[in-house]
Amino acid sequence: MSLKSTNNIETNKHEVVVEVSAEVFNKAVNDVYRKEVKKINVPGFRKGKAPKAIIEKIKEAGIVGMGGATFPTHVKLSIPDGKKAEILIINGVECEPYLTSDYRTMLERGEQLIAGTRILMRAIGVTTAVIGVEANKPDAVKHLCGIIGSATDIKVQMLKTQYPQGGEKQLIAAVTGREVPAPPALPIDVGAVVCNASTAVAVYEAVQKNKPLIERVITVTGSAVAQPKNLLTRFGTPIEALIAKCGGIPEGDVKVINGGPMMGRALSNIAMPAMKGCSGITIMVGDAAKRGTESACIKCAKCVEACPMGLEPYLLSKQARKKAWDAMESNDITSCIECGCCQFTCPANIPLLDYVRLGKQSVMGIIRARNMKK
Repeated sequence: MSLKSTNNIETNKHEVVVEVSAEVFNKAVNDVYRKEVKKINVPGFRKGKAPKAIIEKIKEAGIVGMGGATFPTHVKLSIPDGKKAEILIINGVECEPYLTSDYRTMLERGEQLIAGTRILMRAIGVTTAVIGVEANKPDAVKHLCGIIGSATDIKVQMLKTQYPQGGEKQLIAAVTGREVPAPPALPIDVGAVVCNASTAVAVYEAVQKNKPLIERVITVTGSAVAQPKNLLTRFGTPIEALIAKCGGIPEGDVKVINGGPMMGRALSNIAMPAMKGCSGITIMVGDAAKRGTESACIKCAKCVEACPMGLEPYLLSKQARKKAWDAMESNDITSCIECGCCQFTCPANIPLLDYVRLGKQSVMGIIRARNMKK
C-alpha cells in the first residue's frame, strides 16, 4: 500500500491517492461485508416506522433492478400519491436460456433473499409477498419453502416453464391474474411491485450491512465454454477476465453476448467492464454465432403469433426502417418488452428485434421531449 499527496493548482484542491493491491482491497471488503447480521439495521423497524429510512439506504447504496433493466430500486419503492401497493412479487423466474445467476443465488443465498424480501415488504407497506420460480427449478422452490417454514407472509409460487415468463407484466399476470395496461401504466397501477431475486439480496446487504452495490453474480456460459460458471464479480472487472476464468474464448466463429441469447446484445469489445445490469455472458459458436441471410417477409405472421404483448413486429420493423415514429407510437411500440421472440421465429431471418429496439428508443425519446414541454 502506498500514499500519494498532490496539489491541483487549477482546481485549488488537495488530492490524496491511496494505491492498494487487489489482494489487500478484497480482504478488507470481505472482512466488512461477509459477516451475517441478524438484527435489522434500521431505526424504528420493529415499530413499523422504517419505510423512508429503508428506501434512503437503498438509494445511498445504489441498488438497481438486477434483472437487466437497472431501474433505480428506490424509485420503484417510492409509491406515488394516490396509488397503493398490495403485493410484492420477487422475480426468481430467470427464463432466459443459459443464464442461472438468480437460480444459484436462490440456492446459495436463500436466507438473505428472504430477509431482503421482508425488508422490501416493510418499505412499500405490504403484508404479502410471492416469490415466483419456474417449474424447472424445483430444488430452489424446495429450498426457499424450507427457509420460510410455517410463516404465512411469504409464499413461493411455482410457475409454468415458458419464455418470457420472467417479463414483469407476464409475471404479474401469472401470479395475480391482473393485466398491466399499456404504457404509461405501471405495475403499481394494479397494486403490484416487482423486484428481482438478486435485487432482494442486494437490498438485504444494503440495509443490514451498509454495503453499496459493488458486485453481483454473473453467469459465463455457452455450448462451447470449457468451464461454465457463476462468478461473484466486482463491477469494473473486464469481461475478458471472466471468460478467461472459464477456459477462454473457443476457436472458430464466436459471438460474445452481454446477457442471454434472446434479449442480450453482442459485444464488440470484451475488454469492457462488467456493470450492474450484466447478469450473464453467453458465448455462441459456429452457426449459432452467425446471422442467417435476410430475405423478404413472406407474411407468415409467425412473429405476430409469438409476440407475448400482442404487437405486430413485422409492421413495426417496416415503420422503423421508414422512421415513421408517429405510426409506431400509435401501434403501441412502447409496450414491447424486447424479448426477441419475433426474431427467433422469423423464417426470413429479418432482424426484427433490432429494428423494433431502434424504433422504441426513438419513440421513447420523442415522448420524453414532449412531456418536458408540458
